[in-house]
Formats: sequence, structure tokens, C-alpha cells
Amino acid sequence: MRAAAQCARRLLLVGLATLSPVSVSAQNEAAGAPADWSYFGGTTAFTRYAAIDEIDRHNVANLRILWRRPAVDAVFTRAFPELRPSNYLRSTPILIDGVLYASNAVGLVEAFDPGTGETVWMQRPQTPTLEGVAGRGAYGVAYWTDGSDRRILSLRNTHLYALDADTGRPIQAFGDGGRVDLTPEGARRANGGSSPIVVGDVVVVAGTVDGAGDSGVRWKGSAPENVRGYDARTGRLRWTFHVVPQSGEFGAETWGAGSLTESGDLGAWCCLSADPELGYVYVPLTAPTAAYYGGHRPGDNLFSNSLVALNAETGERVWHFQMVHHDLWEYDTIGPPTLGEITVDGRRIRAVMQPSKTGFLYVFDRETGQPVWPIEERPVPPSTVPGEQASPTQPFPTKPPPFAHHGVTQDDLIDFTPELAARAREVVDAFVIGPIFTPPSVVSEEPGGTHGTLALPGSWGSGNWNTGAFDPETGLYYAFSHVVPRVYRLADASGQPDTEMAYYSPNRDAPYPDGIPLIKPPWGRITAIDLTRGEHAWQVANGGGIRDHEALRGLDLPPLGVASRPVALVTATLLFIGEGGNVFGGIQSNMWGSAFRAYDKATGHVLWETNLPAGTTGGPMTYLHEGAQYIVVPIGGEDYPAEWVALGLP
Repeated sequence: MRAAAQCARRLLLVGLATLSPVSVSAQNEAAGAPADWSYFGGTTAFTRYAAIDEIDRHNVANLRILWRRPAVDAVFTRAFPELRPSNYLRSTPILIDGVLYASNAVGLVEAFDPGTGETVWMQRPQTPTLEGVAGRGAYGVAYWTDGSDRRILSLRNTHLYALDADTGRPIQAFGDGGRVDLTPEGARRANGGSSPIVVGDVVVVAGTVDGAGDSGVRWKGSAPENVRGYDARTGRLRWTFHVVPQSGEFGAETWGAGSLTESGDLGAWCCLSADPELGYVYVPLTAPTAAYYGGHRPGDNLFSNSLVALNAETGERVWHFQMVHHDLWEYDTIGPPTLGEITVDGRRIRAVMQPSKTGFLYVFDRETGQPVWPIEERPVPPSTVPGEQASPTQPFPTKPPPFAHHGVTQDDLIDFTPELAARAREVVDAFVIGPIFTPPSVVSEEPGGTHGTLALPGSWGSGNWNTGAFDPETGLYYAFSHVVPRVYRLADASGQPDTEMAYYSPNRDAPYPDGIPLIKPPWGRITAIDLTRGEHAWQVANGGGIRDHEALRGLDLPPLGVASRPVALVTATLLFIGEGGNVFGGIQSNMWGSAFRAYDKATGHVLWETNLPAGTTGGPMTYLHEGAQYIVVPIGGEDYPAEWVALGLP
């Protein structure tokens, strides 16, 4: 019976994975339909901007849901009822020649009609079993063509795939039957990292996750998540850039005590950008092993927490900048490097703008790496952890001001009522607090001992993968930030099994007195940064936030903001952003919402809002189809299956 069922499922998947796309693709190619959204950040410049104005401030109130599509086609969920796809859909579709392509909630590529959401084709899994279908979704897919050959490139789990854009069938001449194994040599475990990007005839992949840095896992020697370039035609490896330099390479001296061989991670698990004219790809790299303790890796630890510009043809480093030295806070550089032209003091600059989890926006000349405004090395608090050698200074941009809340003081604590204020002070008294870059501390059970370091920004970060949209018309950069503190606590690891570190990091969740965040709102906010002046243009709370809490009843409160990870979309006339789905793993279940809004992009005033079936979990995108503008939004929630919804005018 089991064999028969598997056979039936296999036949079902084979049949439906090869649906013909001719009716959609051919019609739109004949009409000369433009590729309005060719990369999951809009273009390889990653501006999240489209110069489309059919939907404007005068008619935005008429937006309606035109179609909806599950994040995993029903053919998979019917064939495998045990399949449990993630409800946290981060995937943004691309539009190429009148067809939408996206990585679904299990990482398989689906192509669908931009006017109806109906399936055009689906990627067939290598093994049509429950285990073969289950997988990890990606943020986006990439497209390559030489004028006749048209391919969709995707990263799923540990493999890079090349698919025929018209049929979804694997390109047999690419790698091993249409895929390339990306598993780092010596990895203890691995799964998919960032989405691929295409520059010329090179597919750049920024690593597969071995897993130690993000969670503070207790082992050394996590595999480096090296950046690699593959031939777009054959899948042949063309070059490798070592994110942890090997002996004799530039930057090797920044890893003391022989830690070159004991440290890894440093991947780019979200967003890459590229300048095809220069031939450069911009790679933001994450924290090293392990994120909260670095006693085994003295030094600055290049190229962790860095933006690196690479020659896409050769993989050679052109320039780099490290945003955090010797990271102890998981202040990854994971937001998208955004490319755009800005005018500063009458000088036109081809810039790259890099957000950091610190809430700083670093702005460089993207050809030379020269900062547009000075960046100063400033003293920061020392570590009290035995054996730790924290960096004595960290880089602080002089412009623009940070778009996130920095550090924790008694004045930052909530004071809605005297009772809540007293409760917050009582809670915080058990922690080390201080300015940004206050290091983690060792938990002590002794009288007067600490429960760890309470810090802002926390490891969830303010400039996370979701932050960053740029309007080339106005020079405004839009950043989202939230006030979600984390506790950086370390504990002696000598009694822990399978431990190779002197210290490990237990639970890092911050307390919420009576279910309310410790820090004053707004808990989620949007900041518009004027990059002609290096100053904030405006800043507003994103959403109402907690309104129905018993302790807040009867209070006249302004918008408090929703602390989540929404993504902005900029058009010729409007700024769109949602409240975001519940992405914090249950830390605070009421800190999310389902509203989706249109803002006046010049002032931050809300022009329109609606409640979607669930919160936004990924980046919205927009395109024109048969003369009509569509906005596609990924949504999902704790108890709501992920899907894409398309909004448009009736």
C-alpha cells in the first residue's frame, strides 16, 4: 500500500510539474511586456522601487485583493498531507516576460500567471517523497539569459538549481543534472543561505549556513560560508572568496591565537546586490562563530560584519568595510546593500547604502569604498568576561544619524503608569545596561549578581534583512526599525555536553513586565533618510501597537508601533509597508498585525490602510500587466498558512 501511494504521488507530481506556460509567456513576449521586477529587490541595485504610478494617492483607497495563491501549490499539499511548510513566507516573486517566478514555502520554484495567480509550472523535486518535497524557502530567485536560453536560478537547501524558464525542467548541462551541491567541506550540518544573484554570466552564491554564529552554538570550527561564483551555463565553479581568510591572505592577521581554523559562519543569508556596469557584486557578511563569545578568536576578525565589494568575474576583493569589529552581539550585516545615485554638496555620487543591525546606515562610493561622510572610531565599553578581548573601539558614522534606538538607560523604560514604571525598574535592576556595544556579561547566582546584559539594538537587529528601500527620484532611503531588546548572557560551559567553548549563551529573550515591552515606544518605526543632507527627513510609528492591554486601558496613547520585520515598497507616488507577521518565535505574540498601508513618501502620513488576511512576512513587489498595476504581498502568521496576495484597482 505504501509503495502504491508513493507511486501515485510521484505520478501526480510528474504530471503537474510540467504544465505548459506558452499561453502566458508567448502572449506577453509578443506584446513586448517589460520585466518590471527582475530581481527580488526590484533590480540588482536592490532599491525595492518601481517607477509605476497607475496606483496613486487619489485612487489607492480603491485597492482590492484581485487574486490569492497558497505559498505551496495544492498539488504538493494534497500529495503529501503530512507536509508542514513554514507560515513565514519571505519569498518575493520576480516578473520576467509576463510570468511570475518565486521560491515557494518549501523552496521549490513555482511560475504563475501575473493576472490570475494560476499555476504555469512547478519545479519537480529530485525525490518526490515527503522528505524530498520538504525544504527551506528562499528570499528570491534569479534570472539569466543569453538571448535564447532563459533560466531561473534558485537556491534550495544545499543546492543551486538551474531551471528552464519556459517549462521548469532542470537544465541537464548545468552541474549534476541541473543542480550544484553547495555544502561546505567539513560542515556539520547545512541548509540554504542567501538567494543567488546573476552578474553577466556568473551566478554568485554567498554561502550555505552551517549554523553556529546565529544561535551561539557551542562548537568551534563551523564551516566558513564562502562566497562563490559559478558559470551560468555549466554550473562550473569559477572562483571562491574566503570569508575567513586563509593563511597568507589579506586579513588573516585579524584572527589571533590560530583561530583561522576554528571559526566559520560569516555567510550572507539574505541579500546581495550588483552593479553590472562596474561588474561588482556587493556582499554583506554576518557574525563569526560564536556570536556572543569570542575569547578563542582575538582580533577584528575580517571579513565578519563587513560589506565586501567583489569583482564578479574573478571573485577578487575590490574593497571592504567592517561595520563591527570582533562581534559579540550578533550585529550581522545582513540587510540589502542598496545602489543609487545621490548628490551631496553638489557632487554626484554613485553610492552603496548598507544598513546594519546596529541601526546605522553606512554610505559609500560604490566604486572606491570611500565613505560619503566620515566614519569615526570611538571608544566602547570593555568586556568583563574572563578571556574575552573586546575591541576597544567601533566605527560610528557621523552621518546620517542612526535610525534605531541605541543603548538602555533608566530613562528609556516604560512609564505609562507609575505601577508599570516601577515594575520596569525592578526588572532592569537585575541586568547590566549601558550604551550600544556594551558587551555580554556572565550570569551570576551570587547576591547582587547579574542576569546578563540588556541591550539595544538586540540580536534581532534594527537593520535586518527587511530594512532598506530607496527612491532614486527624491534621494530618500526608507529604513524600518523596532525596539526589541535582547539579553546577552553567558554561562560557564565546562559542565555542558558537546561544548568546545569556554562560555555559551543560554536563552536571550528579554523579560516583558506584564506582557508589555520594557522600552518606551514607538516599538516599530519607519525612518526616511535624506541622503542629499545625511539627515532624517521624517520618522513615524508603524501601526498602533498594543492597544487592548489591561494596564493601558483608558490611556490616551499615540500610535505605539508594531515590532516586527515588514518590508517597504516604493513606487513613483507612494510608500507601501505592512505591520508584519509574527516573526519573533512567540517572544511577544501580540507584537504584530495584519495591516498594510500606503504612506505619503514625502511626509510619512498614512493615506490608506487595509487589513490583509494575515501579516506581511516578506517583500512586496509591483508590476504592470495588461495595463494594470498589481502589488503582490507575501503573508502568513502563527496559525495562518502562507500565501501571496495580489492587490490592484477593480
